[in-house]
Amino acid sequence: MSKLGSIGAKLHRGEVSYDFIGKRKLWFAVSLVLVAISLVGLFARGLALGIEFKGGVEYQANVRVTSSTVDDFTNVVKATNAKDLGDPIVTTVGSDQVRIQTRPLDQDDIAKVRAAIAQQAGVAANQVSNSQIGASWGSQIARQAIIALIVFVFLVFLVIWGYFREPKASAAAIIALVHDVLITVGVYALIGFDVTPATVIGVLTILGYSLYDTVVVFDKVRENTRGITGSNRYTYSDAANLAVNQTVVRSINTTLIALMPVGSILVVGTVVLGTGPLKDLSLALFVGIAVGAYSSVFIAPALLAVFKEREPGMVALRKRVMSKRAQSAAAAGTPVPAAAAAGAGGGGTTVVTEARKQDRPKAGTPVPSARPRSSGAAGRPQPTRKPRSKRGK
Repeated sequence: MSKLGSIGAKLHRGEVSYDFIGKRKLWFAVSLVLVAISLVGLFARGLALGIEFKGGVEYQANVRVTSSTVDDFTNVVKATNAKDLGDPIVTTVGSDQVRIQTRPLDQDDIAKVRAAIAQQAGVAANQVSNSQIGASWGSQIARQAIIALIVFVFLVFLVIWGYFREPKASAAAIIALVHDVLITVGVYALIGFDVTPATVIGVLTILGYSLYDTVVVFDKVRENTRGITGSNRYTYSDAANLAVNQTVVRSINTTLIALMPVGSILVVGTVVLGTGPLKDLSLALFVGIAVGAYSSVFIAPALLAVFKEREPGMVALRKRVMSKRAQSAAAAGTPVPAAAAAGAGGGGTTVVTEARKQDRPKAGTPVPSARPRSSGAAGRPQPTRKPRSKRGK
C-alpha cells in the first residue's frame, strides 16, 4: 500500500485525525481574503468580454508572426479611421495566424478594414476571413448565460434539499458554490482572459464538479451523525470532522487526476494555440476544480457544522458531551480544560476529584477481597471434584 493510501486508511479508521472543523475560522479567513482579492480585480479591471457577448467583427489572416506583428496590425486597422472603431484587439494564434477584433461596423467599414489587414499580411482580401456579431445578439447571449447560472443554482438547492432533507446542507453547498464562482471570475479579471461562451460552459462544469465533491462529504457527515442526539459521545462538529478526514484522501486523489489533463489542455491552448475556446475553457476548469476541492473540504462542512450546532438539540448534545468529558477528566485526575468545564455547566469538578482522592486507600494498606470467606471455611480442606471419566467407579 502506498504512503498516501496508508494515511487514508488510518484517517478512515480514526487512528489519525486533523481538526478541519475546529480550525474553521482560519479557512473562513483565507476564503474571505481570496474573495476580496477577486472582487477588487473584478471591479477595478472588469471582465474582458469577448465579441460573443458585446458584439463586434472578428478578422483572421495567415501571416508569419514576429515580435512586431501585434503593433503593426493595430496601427494598420486604426489608420482606416472606420466609424466607431475604438481600440482593436489584436492577438496572435500560434506562429502563423493573427486575429483582430473590433466593435460593430457597417458593411463599408468592414470591407475597408479587411482590405487593410490583407495588405499588411501580404495576401488577397478574400483570404482574410471575417465574422460579424451584432451587439443585440451578444447581449442576448449574456442574458441567457446569467439565466442559466441562476437556474442551475436554484436546481442545486432543490436537489440537495430533497436528497438530504436538510435546508442547512443546501445553504452550505450554495455558499460554497458562490465562493467558487467568485474566485474563478476574479482570476479571469486579474489575468485578463476573454470571457466567451466556452468560459460559461467551464464555469457550469466546475459547479457540477464542486457540487459532486461536496455531496460526497455531506453524505458521509449524514452517515456519521445518524442518531447522534441519542448519544453523548460526540458532538455534531466531531462527527463532521471525522467525515472530512474519511473523505479527504479521496478528494485529493480525484482532484489531482482531474487537474493533470486540464492543466495540459491549458498549456496547449495558451502556449501553442495562443487563443481560442480551449484556453478559455481550460482556465475556468483548472481554477474551478482546485477551488471547488478546497471549498468541499474546508468550507462547506464547516459551514454545515456552524449551522447545525445552533439547533437546540445539538446545543443540548454538546452540553452532555462536555459534561461527560469533564467527569472523565476528573475521574482520571487530569485538569479539565476551560472549554470542557464551561460546556459541562461548570462547578463540581474539584469536589469530585478531592472526594475520590480521599476514598483511595493509603499506600501499603491491604485491599479487602470483594467476597471475604469465613474463618472456619479458611481452615477446612475444600472438596475436590473427580474427573467426569472416573465418576461412579
